[in-house]
Amino acid sequence: MMDCQWLQYLHSVGLLRGSFRPEQEVCAVRTLLRHRQSLVQMAAVHTMHMQKAMEQMNVKLSHVISDITGVTGMRIIDAILAGERDPRELAKLRHATIRADEETIMRSLGGDYRAEHLLTLEQSVAGYRFYQKQMAELDQKMEGFMEAIPAKIDLREHPLPQEAKKGKRQHNAPAYDLRSHCYRAFGVDLTQVPGFDGPTIQVMLAEVGPELTKFPSGSAFANWLMLSPNNVITGGKILSSKTRKGKSRAALALRQAAQTVERSENSIGQFFRRMRGRLGRAEAITAVAHKLARIFFALVRKGEEYDESKLILADERQRERQEAKLRRKARELGFQLVALEPAKA
Repeated sequence: MMDCQWLQYLHSVGLLRGSFRPEQEVCAVRTLLRHRQSLVQMAAVHTMHMQKAMEQMNVKLSHVISDITGVTGMRIIDAILAGERDPRELAKLRHATIRADEETIMRSLGGDYRAEHLLTLEQSVAGYRFYQKQMAELDQKMEGFMEAIPAKIDLREHPLPQEAKKGKRQHNAPAYDLRSHCYRAFGVDLTQVPGFDGPTIQVMLAEVGPELTKFPSGSAFANWLMLSPNNVITGGKILSSKTRKGKSRAALALRQAAQTVERSENSIGQFFRRMRGRLGRAEAITAVAHKLARIFFALVRKGEEYDESKLILADERQRERQEAKLRRKARELGFQLVALEPAKA
């Protein structure tokens, strides 16, 4: 019997569970969002071709400007393709927000503008702008699909809370009000969680949906994302506790969110640094992503706003448990722990 026939038989007699699949409205958003991520990746390939063409012409613009696809970079590239070769005139196209001064930019533009590399640069720019246009058209239609997701909250009765984190807009972030759409779908403002922004929450919405009723607990949800330790136990001894390998886009979004809190002064940032000291940075990212997954699950299922004080209280309880364990161990060994008095100023 072929494997497909055997699986079909097992499914027909009820021995296989169905895979997790969100509602149709969420699946439509997921399809479009994954397609958009592919467009971003293809646009990034053309960006690398632009950088390579300029490097071969000995134009070091990417060394003084962090993003050559920004306002300053595209102005200079367009002027080069239009026939301008004077570094001083090109440097005058610098935007006021660029840290590098005109003299620095001028020194980076003294290259050898060969015809074959200019042709490569021209076609790379055209390819980049084509995919940017595709993303803009997709965003216009995608907003309608976001509005089709059933709302958990009425924005007129419960307006969107004031944004706690005001950072710079991501380069490839959608132009529409992503935060409001996610707030309406989930019923809570998840941008209050450290590390979460609009694009991250949209990925979670598209991949797992706004309900999470298929998962019995936060632990089960984190395990489904393959963010929980996969303990290999034999004879009562743990041989390995590495997480299972997977390609979950939701888990990837949580890992990326975890990296943004590494230097934060909040409770999650402190947890990241503790795990980094114990396990290393890679394992700390996984541990924080696991913590963010459980926080996300709790907020969505309970419909509660993020409260930093609860995490602080949990950290204090953990410290009390560790202290009690140390005192018990000291008594077993015949010692007594004495708390140190705070140093006088």
